[in-house]
Amino acid sequence: MKFLNKIIHELLAQNPDLSAFNIILPGKRPIVFIRQILEENNYSGLLPNFFTIEELINKIADQQSIQGIPLWLFSFDVYRSLNLIPRDDFSDFLKWFPTLQKDWDDILKFSDSDQAVLQYMFDEERIKEWAQDLGEDDDVPRKKFLNFWQNMNVFLPVLKERLQEKNWATSGMIHEAAKAKIADFAENTKEEFVFCGFNAFTPVEEKLVRGLLKWNKAQCFFQADHYYFDDERQEAGKFLRNHKTWKEFDENRTFQWIEDDFSQPKKIKVYEVSGNVTQTKVLPEIFKEINNKTYSNTAVVLLDENLLPASLDVMHGVDNLNITMGFPLKNLSFSNAVKRLFYLQKQLEKNKSSYYYRDIFPILEELPKSDEDELVINDFKAKIEERNIVYISKKLLYELLSGLSYFNLLQKAEGTNVYLDMLITFCQQVKWLEIDDIQYENVSHFENAFRIIKNQLTPYNIEIKMETLEILINQHINSESIDFQGEPLRGLQIMGLLETRLLNFENVILLSVNEGKLPLGNSQNTYIPFDIRRFFDLHTFLENDSIYAYHFYRLIQDAKNVHLLYNALSSGVNTGEKSRFITQIEMESSHEIEHLIIENSSEPITTKPIEISKTQIVQDRLQKWKEKVSASHLTSYLYNPIDFYLSKILNTSETDEIEEELSVKNYGNLVHYSLQEVYEVLKGKVLKESDLKDSVKAIDQYINIAIEKLKHQPEFYEKGMNYIHKAIAKKVIENILTHDLELIKQGNKLEIIDIERRFESIDFPLDGNDKISFFGFIDRIDKLNGTLRIIDYKTAKIKNLSVKIDGDNVAEYFHNSERKQALQLCIYHYVVQHLPEFWGYPIETGIWSFADAKKGMVSLQFDKGNIDDAMKSVKSLILEILNPDVNFVETIKTY
Repeated sequence: MKFLNKIIHELLAQNPDLSAFNIILPGKRPIVFIRQILEENNYSGLLPNFFTIEELINKIADQQSIQGIPLWLFSFDVYRSLNLIPRDDFSDFLKWFPTLQKDWDDILKFSDSDQAVLQYMFDEERIKEWAQDLGEDDDVPRKKFLNFWQNMNVFLPVLKERLQEKNWATSGMIHEAAKAKIADFAENTKEEFVFCGFNAFTPVEEKLVRGLLKWNKAQCFFQADHYYFDDERQEAGKFLRNHKTWKEFDENRTFQWIEDDFSQPKKIKVYEVSGNVTQTKVLPEIFKEINNKTYSNTAVVLLDENLLPASLDVMHGVDNLNITMGFPLKNLSFSNAVKRLFYLQKQLEKNKSSYYYRDIFPILEELPKSDEDELVINDFKAKIEERNIVYISKKLLYELLSGLSYFNLLQKAEGTNVYLDMLITFCQQVKWLEIDDIQYENVSHFENAFRIIKNQLTPYNIEIKMETLEILINQHINSESIDFQGEPLRGLQIMGLLETRLLNFENVILLSVNEGKLPLGNSQNTYIPFDIRRFFDLHTFLENDSIYAYHFYRLIQDAKNVHLLYNALSSGVNTGEKSRFITQIEMESSHEIEHLIIENSSEPITTKPIEISKTQIVQDRLQKWKEKVSASHLTSYLYNPIDFYLSKILNTSETDEIEEELSVKNYGNLVHYSLQEVYEVLKGKVLKESDLKDSVKAIDQYINIAIEKLKHQPEFYEKGMNYIHKAIAKKVIENILTHDLELIKQGNKLEIIDIERRFESIDFPLDGNDKISFFGFIDRIDKLNGTLRIIDYKTAKIKNLSVKIDGDNVAEYFHNSERKQALQLCIYHYVVQHLPEFWGYPIETGIWSFADAKKGMVSLQFDKGNIDDAMKSVKSLILEILNPDVNFVETIKTY
């Protein structure tokens, strides 16, 4: 901590009793390092007083600060009392006031008169409108903007007056109040002030520092470097060069200190990394290069605070680390759940009859829960997924979730005050559960925020809708962060860029050194245009860039090893462009820079197909499987042996998922079940024209029965794509019935023998005395003019129903997933041959595809060979499945 050491030695040389000094710092963090330096110097006196410059300005202004929710509520009360047009309600007011308030604070801090700036904005808009008839449409965007600044010229002066009556002040008003008192304070104070490590001042801060210097009641220590101070082109030295011109610095008081540290030998490495989180994966490799394994002189600076969790994940080998930065509240699960709770309440105001499942499921996943709650939630999700309920009725929600400890939060609230009370109670209950420290902090933040909102609302007669409460909470979530506490004097330091002020480290590692992160660039959220900010000397993004440049160069000027990592991938708002500060060092500095390209080297978990050997347990399961073999088992094996292993050997099944749009599988089931209902009524009959005409009229009724079988809600099919799917299903069923009707009209005799015919224990011999038994269901068996037809319904199109088996290919003919439809029909043919009731009939097997229902049944044809040859190929496939030496190997599908 070279800079701080120099200051302490200088002050001790002036006065061995440091309690005579008030040390003014840009932030609180260096205080602990100053105390350590005093301890190392065996200082035994009283400590100096420490202040931030904001605290000193506040002390001079002597006004009570007001910000955030209390300020918004008070300001809206003032705005409403003025009856300005448009008469925004509180939710509309919150959309523009927080941004305006920041602008107003900037105006108060940097300009001589806020009213002059407000009037100028109004005049500027009037000039832009000179050629338009201002008496016409108020909805023209320019006219709206003009009216806005006209209103602000009325509203903000009154707001300032009302705040002053209460002795309340925004940060800008505190600066304005302090400005009038600074000259008197500087002349009359008996204390001595030491300003350490400042770069940019607001006009009020500059007036304070220069006033105290004038009366010899202050001294300033700046940390500058010749590299960026002497070169006018270097934006990092912009403010310091200006400070050196102050008349208070003369031959009697020199400008301290301009050092020559940046030019000293350094190892600078720039890492081009493919991916944002991938940057953190490089950290362990960088740590290997650091000799001091306590990392006490190393700082990891995160320019993107969202990288904190990923960075901590890779630092498990570091014994001591200190986090000096906040983690955004908005990135935590409880924050997301609270946002979703308010969104749910808004939806309930619109729809009083049901809940959309996507509004409920994330809340149940993200809110902390007890073991009892977990059981209730798992049961609820299982039942909703099984029945594919997209819109859950209030009655059903009560039946399934009323046992949940926070069920009241999911019901429509009677009012915002009541809901706030419920949320406060819920937060108190959650803190008794076993939750981690970060989540505990998260919940505590919200409990505190809910209390503040509730208490602050009490004095005002403001109607708060759920939408307004949601905006208030979101403003809070987006602006708050959880601060970490650690041991700042030991181990590795993890910090944001602003936390590095006044501190120096031997090893500096910066992550996300991208344009847009360092510097932030033109991303100011403001209503005041750039040219007007320049005219009134308000800070623009250019000044902010200079401030960031100073922090960056100051941090690396004392470092010996500098590692700069940036994300080279373009995604979202990230352009994948390295910071221009890296380019500046590359082109302008004398340092040699090593460049490294880090590709995202993460590989798939497995690069070769899954392979499972047939252990004794697997073989035992296969012996059990032989007792009930279905055609679909064999087609599953053909498609992917691993699927067969998972479903038939391990007996696993796919989890239910809620379908918002009917899947291909369930579309097939809808048609299938409907046809089953249609023909079940006609079973055992020789069909007449009237039978089929009656069935066509009753299709809707049969489809509704099929929907019940699928356990779907009727309203699932009332709109959108599902309505279309149902209409297509109806057309397919109509085409099948019409096809049968045409057969009868042409004089054919058609009799429905059976529907969904179950068969089992149909033995099929293997080698020696070994055998398997077939079981399954045949979709439809009918008799057309004396020929028995075995029909299998398929959603897919028909493929390869022409069988060509000869002596050369008989063994492997059905070892091909392209021929699975023919395989299935051959097994059905074999089975029906072995059912005594069908002996003696000529047999025809075929597929009836829903994709081309008008075609009717397409028959299996033997161009070469016969059913006996086909069953030899089926036998070969079954023997392969049973062969202990042939492993189950995953089939990799290429697309």
